Amino acid sequence: MTPNNQTNTATAAAATTQGEAVQSARLYLTVQQFNQKHPAFPVGTLRHQIFNEETNGLKKSGAIVRNGRRVLINEPKYFAWLESQNERAA
Repeated sequence: MTPNNQTNTATAAAATTQGEAVQSARLYLTVQQFNQKHPAFPVGTLRHQIFNEETNGLKKSGAIVRNGRRVLINEPKYFAWLESQNERAA
């Protein structure tokens, strides 16, 4: 492998790593975006859970973030909360 090819390979690997970092850094989704990404969770169900976040533990989990009027869902924390609901029921 020539030095130029090694540089190109390293640059491509760095670009892939940066792309993956940007992709994994996107933790927050709006209710609509979350529904589009995860159609098993209807918008109405998500809004109901958000409305009742004080009593269902969603607020304590940190899965819901408000920025002005916008409500954002922290995807990993939401799924951790969902799993905890399953454990609590068992």
